[in-house]
Amino acid sequence: MPRKIVIVGANAAGAEAAVAARKTDREAEIILVNKEDTRTYSRCGLPFVLGGQIPSFENLIVYPPSFYRMMKFDLRLGTTAVDLNTEAKTVELVDKEGKTETIEYDSLILATGSHPFKPPIDGIDKEGVFSLHTIKDGEAILKAMKKAKSAVIIGSGLIGLETAIAFLDQGIKATVIEMLPSILPRLLDRDMAREVQLRLERKGLRIIVGKAAEAIVGNERATGVLVGGEEIEADIVVVAAGVRPNTELAQKAGIEIGETRGIKTNIRMETSAKDVYAAGDCAETTHIITRRPALPLLGTAAVREGKVAGVNAAGGYAVFPGSLFSTVSQLSDFEIGATGITEFWASRFGLDVIVGKISGHTRATYYPGAKTIKVKLLVERETKRIVGGQIVGGEDVTQRINALSLAIQMNMTVYELAKADTCYAPSVCETWEPIVLAAEMAIKRL
Repeated sequence: MPRKIVIVGANAAGAEAAVAARKTDREAEIILVNKEDTRTYSRCGLPFVLGGQIPSFENLIVYPPSFYRMMKFDLRLGTTAVDLNTEAKTVELVDKEGKTETIEYDSLILATGSHPFKPPIDGIDKEGVFSLHTIKDGEAILKAMKKAKSAVIIGSGLIGLETAIAFLDQGIKATVIEMLPSILPRLLDRDMAREVQLRLERKGLRIIVGKAAEAIVGNERATGVLVGGEEIEADIVVVAAGVRPNTELAQKAGIEIGETRGIKTNIRMETSAKDVYAAGDCAETTHIITRRPALPLLGTAAVREGKVAGVNAAGGYAVFPGSLFSTVSQLSDFEIGATGITEFWASRFGLDVIVGKISGHTRATYYPGAKTIKVKLLVERETKRIVGGQIVGGEDVTQRINALSLAIQMNMTVYELAKADTCYAPSVCETWEPIVLAAEMAIKRL
């Protein structure tokens, strides 16, 4: 009898798990269950469709129907897993017509993802208030944008800022409200966030920090947002206050939930229930530096976890070492990136860090098109290990963050990074690589 693998959730983690399972076991019966009516797509691309950089939401769909046939996946769209019995190894499904079916499994992967957090703001259920988490959400916002002149975004994470820039690109006046003292609080320290804020304000984006949205005003339809006693006009309100893991199915089945509120997993992405794995936004993993439970909520972590879960569910062996929360994005005409921990998280976990920080250029200053770049390195005082990096620059941030991520994973000290053999050509970089200069600054402070 071929092995039967059921995967609940068919986006980043679920689809990757299915592919990895198929490569591991050519004969397995693989059932992919997806709540949404849409095939696997990239959520990360949603704001860029709104901004017009990507022509349509169809472009975000990763695989054509023929791919699922070729891989012999039984893809069930518009189908929800409503109950799970880990003793009997069965899962109960309900399709869009309301038809119920109970199926058995040998291995089960929970890739149930996350849902947008709804802060307790008066008027949050009014018409004209959106979140941006699914293609359906994106289509509704795109439709509203056709008549809109102004928008307010509540929350300044990457989705919030990318959406705000999309509005600006389409000629809609945009305001971002962040209740914490600085934008991108999960990603950047206050000094680097300030650099991002100044750049965005120069582009015409209004940013309010340190104040919470008090109410969404308007009768049935939102017409504005009340913040700090001021009413800001808004034809569209987007709530981008983060996401929470979808763990209801796991909890109902008695599967252990971790301290981050994600499904607790080990390095093989196994849950507390035998032959049940979890991957993606719903799964708790470990932070590589702090060794504490962590919930990355990143597409990159989701696909890597999905691959590990898929291999193991199909009888192979793979491990996921944890996450560094490495993140990068383009905001208007510049890029930002971060990896490892920030000063805030270092103090939270009792790590004594020193900082090396520099401003440089992405090319030789005499070469046309040279753009500024700011690099911040965090070094643990006792071990001299690099534990974090943040970069804001005009270009080439991604590969520098990748280099720092690799340096952290290899336990590189700041002295070793300062001796890195880097390359140079006036058209692509300066003689001295900015991350090396930041390492030298950190050594001076040591």
